[in-house]
Amino acid sequence: MIDNGLDQICELCGREGVETTRHHLTPKAKGGTHLPTARLCRSCHKQIHALYTNHDLVTLGLTSIPALQKDPNTARYLKWIRKQPSTSVPRVRKSERVRS
Repeated sequence: MIDNGLDQICELCGREGVETTRHHLTPKAKGGTHLPTARLCRSCHKQIHALYTNHDLVTLGLTSIPALQKDPNTARYLKWIRKQPSTSVPRVRKSERVRS
């Protein structure tokens, strides 16, 4: 789900003035339909799903914003994306592991 307002803040990277989507912290396919969600910019949302499968998110305990921010793979990405302008929506490639 996309919000049309551009004056939003991504809960993961903290960039302002971005269009956000709703990310189910526990994937819906893993029982998270009625559990907490977070507002993420499109870039962060795509990156999470490019790095991790739904199974990974649950088994690795990446079901909260602090857990995602502490994860080494996500932390490297966040360090980079925070330097990008809010209008930037970089291309995302799924990791080899997620593709297979």
